[in-house]
Amino acid sequence: MAARILIIFDTTLRDGEQSPGVTLTVSEKLEIAKQLSRLGVDVCEAGFPIASDGDFEAVRRIAVEVGPLTAGRKTGTPMVICALARAVQTDIKRAFDAIRAAPRRRIHTFLATSDIHLQFKLKISREECISRAVAAVQYAKSLGCDDIEFSPEDAGRSDRKFLVQVLEAVIAAGATTVNIPDTVGYNTPEEYGSIIKYLVDNVKSSSEVVFSTHCHNDLGLATANTLAGIRNGARQVEVTINGIGERAGNTSLEEIVMAIHTHPTAFPVYHTIDTYQIYHASQLVTKKTGMVIQPNKAIVGANAFAHESGIHQDGVLKHKATYEIIQPEILGIPSKALVLGKHSGRNAFRTRIDDISKNTIYQDYLARDPLVYESLFVAFKKLADSKKNGVRDQDLFALLDDQLNLVSSGHETYKFGALQVLSGSGILSTATVTITDTTCAPLPMEKSPSETEILPSVSSGESVPSLVDSSQAHAQHAPAQAPPTGRVLTDAAIGHGPVHAIFSAINRLVGFKNVLASYEVKAITEGSDSLGKVIVRIQQGAKASATDALPSSASSDERPSKIPRIESDELETVHLEDTIQGQGVDADILVASAKAYINAVNKMLNAERRAIGKKPDQTEALPSRKVGV
Repeated sequence: MAARILIIFDTTLRDGEQSPGVTLTVSEKLEIAKQLSRLGVDVCEAGFPIASDGDFEAVRRIAVEVGPLTAGRKTGTPMVICALARAVQTDIKRAFDAIRAAPRRRIHTFLATSDIHLQFKLKISREECISRAVAAVQYAKSLGCDDIEFSPEDAGRSDRKFLVQVLEAVIAAGATTVNIPDTVGYNTPEEYGSIIKYLVDNVKSSSEVVFSTHCHNDLGLATANTLAGIRNGARQVEVTINGIGERAGNTSLEEIVMAIHTHPTAFPVYHTIDTYQIYHASQLVTKKTGMVIQPNKAIVGANAFAHESGIHQDGVLKHKATYEIIQPEILGIPSKALVLGKHSGRNAFRTRIDDISKNTIYQDYLARDPLVYESLFVAFKKLADSKKNGVRDQDLFALLDDQLNLVSSGHETYKFGALQVLSGSGILSTATVTITDTTCAPLPMEKSPSETEILPSVSSGESVPSLVDSSQAHAQHAPAQAPPTGRVLTDAAIGHGPVHAIFSAINRLVGFKNVLASYEVKAITEGSDSLGKVIVRIQQGAKASATDALPSSASSDERPSKIPRIESDELETVHLEDTIQGQGVDADILVASAKAYINAVNKMLNAERRAIGKKPDQTEALPSRKVGV
């Protein structure tokens, strides 16, 4: 029998965002949706519109801006934009309104069918369950939506004969796809495969609909279960990039795609995914969600193509196929061979940027704003001066990501200016931070951060340059772009370590005692001169009072209200779902830390503006209500 196309249904923006601590802005969701379109995803579940106004707006904008795109897609047709809804008319109407503008659209509605859910959660009979499911599908069809998916939640623990009844009823009502979720990751591959086979064999008109898988990874079996479903008749798989999702996550898109790619005759299906986009999609999702990929993660982990054993190294050097079943280049993983240096000119730099960004979202961004090349070149030269072994593709991607992150974060209320740190063993660290408030006019005779004489960050054991070296300090820590317009603010704080001191100084400047929920540092490439990327998560704390510690000579609008010079060490309860992520990149990890914290503060302020109805085009999406499918 000839292989049939496998529909790749990506739910990164819906189920993936339900990962604890993950909250994406509207612009970040748009970025990811555009990359999913280039990747070749067939169906994008963009969100749960009834959950919040922010989620509705994200789905609506994806339908409008991403729905028509065909660039880079092997099929030549745009991606289907899908919205999730409970089996309730208000949910379904809200979902349809959100996806109305998409050329290809789908409503995905769900209702639990397992006895444990019916008895303890819904408190309804099996008959009422069937009635509600049919009514939901009929209502979706009455709105003019011809592509309707129905999911019997917790199907993996539902009675099979009852599942047949439910599916036959919803198919008769107009469902075109029936999804079989292993909602709690309970099934084994043999068990899940047999469920799919039983339903395909026993549901009337099963040949007229698409059977879909949706597996969770609670027992580490999500990918195995999904492949078992494919072998037994499923022709759609619901997956996420990097396998992110509720609890232990979902089936990983890259694992399913590459399993089929590596074993083209082992499964009765083929896919139309552009595998060269997998690495870019994986990196984009981890950067936007802040969920770091485990090093030994299959396909996209940092160690996926690393070999430490001498026997393995010897084999790979002689012939890669001895120990590598997939070529890294097929996934779009950047080469480590090509290197630029401090003597590279604008033409060589631009040519390399164009090469590595070809057919990616970076290409779209650079085409919209060619001036970005100049700011990128300045950042590149600064980095090249500090790297002994040259600038590699991973470094260039990091610089591109830093630019894209600032754009997708919304309005930059505060911009990093300069940093001085004094730190040592057995003493409290001191940090002086300069930022620019872009919402205020400069004070008379005020210097911009680039004109402020300030020392580079130093630690114990290093000699501190004199003020004569301030030009060198500026070269290391001044922003790549022209000085931002606004009011320059400088303050200092002390802390138990340089990072604590930096964050305390920023809190003083912005007037919020934010709580740090997590802090991560990652090297972009190997070597002590690598670029460092810092990811922070903060939870908004109390705002300082208007007169708190303000100098008597200062007016209330001259600078933000103050919080203590050294912050309390008292533990505060942090709820990951209420945190906001920020990230920063720099050769100096302390500067990267400051940039990341300021980035998170800007996102927090944008979320606050949205909540009170200001600047709706530059606001933060509110957390989605969590649902189980």
